[in-house]
Formats: sequence, C-alpha cells, structure tokens
Amino acid sequence: MRDEWEHAHTDYTKPAQRRIPASLAESEDDWRHYLEGDTPNGWLIQNNAMTEALVSGQPMYLLHTTKDIGAIHTSGELHVSTGCLVGALYCSPLACQREGLRPHNLGAYLMRTKPSTTPVIFEVTPDVPIPPKGVDYLHLGPIHLRTYERYQSFLAPAENNQLDRALLAGLRAAAVFLDIALRNAAGHATPAPEFIDRLSDAVAHVPFLGYLYFEVLSEYLMLHSATSETKSYAQVGELNNWLYKRLAFAAVDGMDQLFDLARFAPRHHRLVQLIDGLEPALGPGVAEYVRRRLSHLLARTTLHPSQDIGSVTFQGADLSTLRQAAPGLIGQMIFREIRYMPRYQQLYHCFEKAKALEAWDYWNNEGIPTPFNGILPKGEIGIHPVYPRSAVRAWTAEADSRGYLHPAKEVTAGFTPHLASWWAPPRQSGRKAATADSRVEAARGTRSPLPIDRSSIKGVSA
Repeated sequence: MRDEWEHAHTDYTKPAQRRIPASLAESEDDWRHYLEGDTPNGWLIQNNAMTEALVSGQPMYLLHTTKDIGAIHTSGELHVSTGCLVGALYCSPLACQREGLRPHNLGAYLMRTKPSTTPVIFEVTPDVPIPPKGVDYLHLGPIHLRTYERYQSFLAPAENNQLDRALLAGLRAAAVFLDIALRNAAGHATPAPEFIDRLSDAVAHVPFLGYLYFEVLSEYLMLHSATSETKSYAQVGELNNWLYKRLAFAAVDGMDQLFDLARFAPRHHRLVQLIDGLEPALGPGVAEYVRRRLSHLLARTTLHPSQDIGSVTFQGADLSTLRQAAPGLIGQMIFREIRYMPRYQQLYHCFEKAKALEAWDYWNNEGIPTPFNGILPKGEIGIHPVYPRSAVRAWTAEADSRGYLHPAKEVTAGFTPHLASWWAPPRQSGRKAATADSRVEAARGTRSPLPIDRSSIKGVSA
C-alpha cells in the first residue's frame, strides 16, 4: 500500500525513481531532462516559487475561494473534497510581500472568473521543511483498483456485472488505439494526425484518455509558451495556468459550467486550430508532442512495472488478464465508470474515504501538511485536514486596488476528516456537454449537509 502511494508522488528536486515497464523508447529520466532543459520554462519545474516555499520551513500562505463563508462561520467546520488532491482543501499559493499577499496566477484566475466568491487566506505553519512531493492523479489507477476490489461487496451482483460489461465494452472499442499507443511508446511512430484522430475517437470509450490528453497539452503549453504573459509569471517563479484554462473552455462547450475532461477530445485539425488560437508558434509542434508524450505516459501510468510493453496487447485480452497487466488503466476506468451508477451518492464515501484515509496516513508519515498536484508544480496545492504537527489559521481577505490580499476577519472554523458531498452528472449520449445544476459537485472545502459551495467547481476533472 505504501509503495503505491510513493509511486503516485513525484519530487522534481530528485532524479526519477519510479519502476517503469520494459521496452519504453524513452525513460522517465529522458523526459525529465528534455522537459527541464530543452523547453523555455522547464527550469520552473525545480525552481518554482511554490517548491521554494515548501522547503523553506516557513509559514505557507494559501488562498481558497468560497461562496459559502456564512456556513463556514456557522458550522465552525471545514470539510475537504476529492479530485486531483485526493482529500484536501483546494487552494493556490500566496506570496508574502511588503505590499501584502500576492495571489499566484492560478488564484488570480479564480478570483477574476468567480467574482461572487469570498477569498479566504490560510496560514499553515509546518513543524519542519515540507518535502516537495506532489501527488500525481494519473498514477492513482492501481489504488483505485485495489480500493474497488477491497470494497467490491458494497455493490450488488448486478452492479458488479454491469461494471464488468462496461469495462469490457470500452476496452474492446478502444483496443486498437491502446495497442497503437503502446507501439508508439516503444518507438514505432504512427503519423501524428492519424494518432490524434484515433485518440479522439477512443476518449468516448475510455474517458481516462481525455484526462491524459488534456494534461499532456497543459504541460506542452505551460513549458513551451513564450508570450509576455508567460514570461511575466516565470519571473516570479510561476507556470502560466491561464493557458490550459483557455484551452479547456475553447475546446469543449459548457466546460465553464462543468469541468469534465471525459469530454475533452479534439481531433487533429481542431487541435491545431486551438493551439494556434492560443499561441501560433506552438501549433506546428503540438501533434507530434502529443503522440510521443501521451504514448509514453499511457504506458507508464497504466501498465504494471513488471510488464514489457512489447508483449502487452489489449485486442482480445480478457478483463482478468488486463487487471494484472494494466492495473492503472483498469483502476482509472473503474473510478470513472462507477460514478455513473444510480447509487453512486451512497457509494461515494465508501470508496473515496478509504483512499483519503490512506493518503492522509502517507502525508502524515512523510511530513506533508500541504499536498500539491504533482503532474507539474503549477500551483494547485491543498491543506491536509488531519496533519497533527502544523498550526493553521484562516481569515477572510480583502483585495486592494493592485490585487494584493490583506487579512480581514479571522475565521474560527477547524478542519475535520470528512469529505464534502459529491455528484457526477448523468452520462449523456455521445458524452455531449452536461450542465451543472443544484446537485453539482461540492467545491473544495464545502461542508455537507450544509449548502453546496460552487466556488471552486472542478466537476469530474480528476
């Protein structure tokens, strides 16, 4: 169990240490050297402001936005939610400067696009310097699978059978693309336009591919961008989060209402259009980058490290075989498929609390009160609700005319080891755009059964 959580975390200040499948054309180290040394913003992977704040051992200042500050005052409790941070209050960093607390560009984005929210400043004082180990949700597949197998009895036989049928149908429909991707990961290149179009078709059958596709493009944009906006953020040690936000909203209708990456599947022509609309210089190289990078990450995050990718095939394979060979993929598929079951609201806490408890235990033992999204250290950071060796204070915040935040009224609520309520939209034919309604996912930090806080909605994005 601990090995799985260690495998799911990345420390960019150290060499890559994960076990990976055999026959990959490029190792994790190869990619690390390229991303850090051969991209304009790669130096920020190790030398970013958030990592420096973590390892300093000094108090961390974090921004959370909420529409429900009244409920927080009334209850005196702060709950956390799941997603890319597993079980933490979703925040972004604040830089302590003479003029006040300056929001990270991710926080500035949230404040500008959610003007009706209340900003809350958190001060987290750690006991020791914090290891810069971030959790990478793309590597959580084996944990999703193990948790399902442990609590499989919570599903009725008919529900388990329905789940198996759905997995098999998705795998069979996407098997040709999955095998093509493995061949590409081994160095046998497919023409990039054909690869992108096949990927786009496969997302509808294996929604995890939409998440992988989006994260690869986010990485490409943040590391390769050379705009003046990106350079200005780099000067203060930040990767540019506005790039992938714009990408998501341009690519999928209704993404601003429900951030659902299962619907992210632009075909090749549309992909080039999207990137050209964001930063024209990056358009010509994007398809080839996706082909190489997504193939590598698919093999690395979905196959068991004991496998040789040259001997793995999805075509004709049964579910039992694939649970052994590709536990990461099966786990990610189960995690997403189970959301669409009619009883998911009852099942949610059974499965997600089990994973949160394990994550909290890992973070406690590693000395991590503030876990962050470790796909890249881009500024998505949270507060671990049951870390026993740090002090946490909170204030509502006021913004001045220059955008700096200042503490206003202290918030006397405390963290509790509970997950906010969560809801997934009904599956729609062809995965068309879904709209949020009153049952939409509770945002980071909302307390159930108190009113739902939509201030940081990320939908089904992780």
